[in-house]
Amino acid sequence: MKNQIHAESSAVTSGSRAEGSVPARTPSRVAARYRGTKQAGDLLKRLFRRYPGNLTLKLWEGTALHVGTNAAGETDSPFALVFRSPEVICSAVLGQDPLSLADAYFRGDLDIEGDFFAALSIKDHLDALQMPAGERFRAAFAALRLRMLNAAARRSQSVFAPADAPRIKAHSKSENRDAIHFHYDVSNQFYSLWLDRDMVYSCAYFESPEVDLETAQQAKLEHICRKLALKADESFLDIGCGWGALLIYAARHYGVRAHGVTLSPPQLQMARERIAQAGLEKSVTVELRDYRDLPGDASYDKVASVGMFEHVGLKNLPVYFATVHRLLKPHGLFLNHGITHDSEGWQPNLSTEFINRYVFPDGQLDTVSNIQRVMERSKLEIIDVEALRSHYAMTLRHWVARLEGNRSRALQYVNEATYRVWRLYMAACALQFASGEIGIYQVLAAKRVAGIPDLPLTRRHLYC
Repeated sequence: MKNQIHAESSAVTSGSRAEGSVPARTPSRVAARYRGTKQAGDLLKRLFRRYPGNLTLKLWEGTALHVGTNAAGETDSPFALVFRSPEVICSAVLGQDPLSLADAYFRGDLDIEGDFFAALSIKDHLDALQMPAGERFRAAFAALRLRMLNAAARRSQSVFAPADAPRIKAHSKSENRDAIHFHYDVSNQFYSLWLDRDMVYSCAYFESPEVDLETAQQAKLEHICRKLALKADESFLDIGCGWGALLIYAARHYGVRAHGVTLSPPQLQMARERIAQAGLEKSVTVELRDYRDLPGDASYDKVASVGMFEHVGLKNLPVYFATVHRLLKPHGLFLNHGITHDSEGWQPNLSTEFINRYVFPDGQLDTVSNIQRVMERSKLEIIDVEALRSHYAMTLRHWVARLEGNRSRALQYVNEATYRVWRLYMAACALQFASGEIGIYQVLAAKRVAGIPDLPLTRRHLYC
């Protein structure tokens, strides 16, 4: 176990070098018939001419190009983009989709050799790939000629195909159910390959960067329970309970009567199995239910929502927090653990389109100040706020390292495109947390009533 942790920590701190266990695909017979390598090279040089720095590009038959503003410099590119077909280049020049390169990677038409995390920095330089109008016209003409040159060799379909995400318009119950099915029902076995042993799919809590993922996730569960000041025989609700880790931990270590809700049948099944294995059937229950359909008033002493409210939809946040307020007993505590954005609302851009198209169809984020404002309007009193952005950046690097290390096993449960989507999504999120584009906060609130909440006067109890 010690060696496993050491290897995992090394992979995390090294930045996920190369494709890891992901071997580059060998050129197919179709690739051998592709024509126009010189034209393709010329197009790529035009497309990446203003890219800052030195970038290595490779064509399907092995030709290597060095492009960018420092292409003649002595610094080697930390990664290379491998174009498996001329169509990727044509689409990049002719297409209007800013996610065409990501889509080509998912479909196997584009590969990455070298530092995977460094390769994702291309997202920050897409504006540099835009050509002036006159040059764009000439490049488009050349791309059309390259496409015609390879018309006979074009494949009828790509090697891999990512799943089509449902389009969410109103965050209705049926839409949210479809979105949860798309993201969470991939395979319990797939998740188990890269999550910790308790399958906690949310930000871990690291005392130091050297701490392993298992320890950090246990620390997160303990941290939440301490913040909620859980006591024996209290009623505790977990909204979006996943595979039941927090429910089991809270019942086992704090003696609460715990109930969880999820919209994922596979999660429900596994959560119930794990509750039974822990011998906690009398104190822990889980059901398949939308949070809006939870019955009762003042039914719970404590409520937690960990990594769930990102699915609610910004327009539904008042309903979400009002539901929590209704379910809480007077002075009851609520901990909302969720991701936030550095800009208000969920404005259309490259990042939001990527998340909604490939990963979270119903995902929407807002600033932490706006989130707290809605909470206060729902008569929830803010007690404590803690930022965990650096913790999530580390968590995601652990997940990526584990996923890469289990690629062959992962492909027993998902196809290559799904593997690539998850790898790219988690690596990109790690970089976004590191840059501050997105954050994550634990906001502790109480149901606002007259009197003083029954809580310690300092934070000392959280760290003793």
